[in-house]
Amino acid sequence: MRTLVSELTARQGSEVTVSGWVHRIRDLGGVSFVVLRDRSGSAQLVFDTKPAVTLESVISATGTVTANERAPGGVEVRVRDLEVLSPAEVDLPFPVNQDPAKMPLEAILDSRMISLRTPAILSIFRVQSTILRCFADCLRAEGFSEIKTSKLIGTGTEGGTGLFEVAYFEDKVYLTQSPQIYKQALVAAGFERVFEIGPAYRAEKHDTPRHINEFTSLDIELAFIESEQDLMDLEGGILSAIFGGIRESNARDLEAWKASVPDPALCPKIPRVSHDEAREIISRETGKKVYEIAPEGERTLCEWAGKTAGIEAAFVYGYPRKSRPFYTYPADNNRSKSFDLLFRGLEITSGSVRINRYDMLLENLKTFDLPPEGMADYLSIFKYGCPPHGGFAIGLERLTQKILGLGSVKEATLFPRDRRRTRP
Repeated sequence: MRTLVSELTARQGSEVTVSGWVHRIRDLGGVSFVVLRDRSGSAQLVFDTKPAVTLESVISATGTVTANERAPGGVEVRVRDLEVLSPAEVDLPFPVNQDPAKMPLEAILDSRMISLRTPAILSIFRVQSTILRCFADCLRAEGFSEIKTSKLIGTGTEGGTGLFEVAYFEDKVYLTQSPQIYKQALVAAGFERVFEIGPAYRAEKHDTPRHINEFTSLDIELAFIESEQDLMDLEGGILSAIFGGIRESNARDLEAWKASVPDPALCPKIPRVSHDEAREIISRETGKKVYEIAPEGERTLCEWAGKTAGIEAAFVYGYPRKSRPFYTYPADNNRSKSFDLLFRGLEITSGSVRINRYDMLLENLKTFDLPPEGMADYLSIFKYGCPPHGGFAIGLERLTQKILGLGSVKEATLFPRDRRRTRP
């Protein structure tokens, strides 16, 4: 039976079989050392003769666990029997056993099928897996139902630009920017609380460290809320669960990137400032008058929150109506009942209270100069009664990027899609 290398310390003196990838080879003449890597870590194997293996070959080795304080975990396996399960060619296109921080991002992505084997890179996606688990578990505990919706739509219902066109038999359809219409339909149908983890698409010609054209959206919608403050309350609890889960499950992965997560207890205390207050804070902190919250201002605001609240995150609410989607509930003075969450200098969440009255929605379409034609399905949600509701979406890759302090959101994306990259 196979033993994980993380279990070897407790198996000293026993014969074990370990299986995994050849991570490193050292031949010292009379003795050879192989570092074996599996999902739980790495271990040192000792051979009396040089083994016929290459880097990244998949092997199974049987031997006795003995103490060696200089070996990983303080033990090593003295091998008596070796089986090569799958040999690797010698022309390895990416140095899996090197520090990825010293490699250009394009080289990492060009060899993505192999670079994913690098332990530090793989640790990014272990953290991401924990985010997904904790997000879903937290919402299920709050009475939310998970949904899966279509990513093909017949019209640009959200009124936005940047839609990818797709040939659909004899017709033309689009990839969705979000599951917005479907979330709202299910809230109106009586689910009341729904969430979805799924892909979203933006045909925007950005080429920055914060943008990708296909990303994973953690979407939430819930009924019978009173204001956007209810949504911020919910997100604070979700982040607390996520950060707590990462602390518990991913200490080794955080260490690989010299990263940390905020204290989960501080998440419900994330500062909440209006859009106008945020601009005033940024102006005061930088000594420069600002009229829009640009990326530099987002970083400044998070630094301010770190100094004043102990957590580099801030909710900004009350954005101008014209900067939000047409379905956003209006507030006084041409503001909206909307918010963003900024975390470590980057927007990771956008959300709002939605318009739930049919007559009000029709009027707002006029305000935004949007024709109701082509929106019959969406409008029917509200024509036949819909409770007060709202929701938000968290960008999975952006959240991962900021937790680990990565330079680009592409590093936090398994197989990134940008203006030039559609493979592997």
